[in-house]
Amino acid sequence: MTTNPKKGIVAFVTDCLGWALTGGAGYKIYLATLLAFIAAGAIAYSRQFDQGLMVTGMSDIVSWGLYISNFTFFVGVAAAAVMLILPAYILKDKDLHKVVIIGEGVAVGALVMCLLFITVDMGGPLKVWHMIPGIGLFNWPSSILTWDMLVLNGYLALNGLVPLYILYCNYHNRKPVEWKYRPFVFLSIFWAVSIHMVTAFLYQGLPARPFWNNPLLGPRFLASAFAAGPAVIMMVLIAIKERTSFAIDETIFHKLKRIIVVSAVINLVMLLSEIFKEFYNFTHHSLSAQYLFFGLDGHDSLVPWIWTAISLNVLGTLLFAFYPKKYNPSYLMVSAICLFTGIWIEKGFGLIVPGFVPSPMGEVVDYTPSSIEIMITLGILATGALVVTMLIRPALAIEERFKKNTA
Repeated sequence: MTTNPKKGIVAFVTDCLGWALTGGAGYKIYLATLLAFIAAGAIAYSRQFDQGLMVTGMSDIVSWGLYISNFTFFVGVAAAAVMLILPAYILKDKDLHKVVIIGEGVAVGALVMCLLFITVDMGGPLKVWHMIPGIGLFNWPSSILTWDMLVLNGYLALNGLVPLYILYCNYHNRKPVEWKYRPFVFLSIFWAVSIHMVTAFLYQGLPARPFWNNPLLGPRFLASAFAAGPAVIMMVLIAIKERTSFAIDETIFHKLKRIIVVSAVINLVMLLSEIFKEFYNFTHHSLSAQYLFFGLDGHDSLVPWIWTAISLNVLGTLLFAFYPKKYNPSYLMVSAICLFTGIWIEKGFGLIVPGFVPSPMGEVVDYTPSSIEIMITLGILATGALVVTMLIRPALAIEERFKKNTA
């Protein structure tokens, strides 16, 4: 099939927008709900932009809160796309190859959220120019933060351009040329590991924060990411299978379940190892863990959060481990939500806030996110969900049409 490139691109974009915005009443209500949350988040952010970070619950003691907690978690969700890319492209798994495009769409949405969380945590987008090479002071390669910026934006480009090329070829009923995209697939596998390891190095490289000075932090980041990320992808796949005509084989859910169980068990083993290290030989460096798990000097706001997280982690892992062979969407959805929520709390409040408490001067201050923080966070989460929807819906339409034309 031969087409004028310009005409082909215009038609491709126009049709993708049409597929993304077209749907029944339920789909339109879903989009309207996301837009309402985004609008509410934008209004809340306008207040933060005007008054600064004083409208948040953060302070001089706890200077990272809900924003950085979510950033840390969703970096892992983005990295988890590699758990579909690796078997689909490298191991030639035909089942996972059918849905790898969905995993990459989830990764793009997660990366967009990560960049937005960093932006709002800086206080305003006008401060981002400080990190632009040639304009601001980039401090590369000495600054770990500059490495984090490079790997995040690079991974976003890889997860955006490779699927875009494949979908564009399928849209025009052409088989993608492997040598044009396969090297970038290999690169994205190594890049996925790097984005989460570099994020872990950000915390490990702060010597005044003993709670983060843990050699297991990087590996545990990966283990928790490879459990929570596929759980998110599974939730998306269940929604697609139950709400659309796109065919998803039940074998895919069984394979994802195995990935999740192995990663979740490794994550729990590492958590047990960390708890043993902190409390078997208790020192003043264990005070942050004391604050997190049992409270410190009467401050115990995080205690119910972390024990809820651990309970949900264990419950989600057990539910997946004893998952019946017959496909059960409700069972899988509950299992995925439990594991996702548990890891979200554990890698959020359970990791970031205790790193600041007590401070190097011994101060103990509880942190509670303000309503402004919560609304901005919900707005960013809604933005990520909208991005995933706008990417996946046209992708499914193109894939279905390509299958019909090549059948």
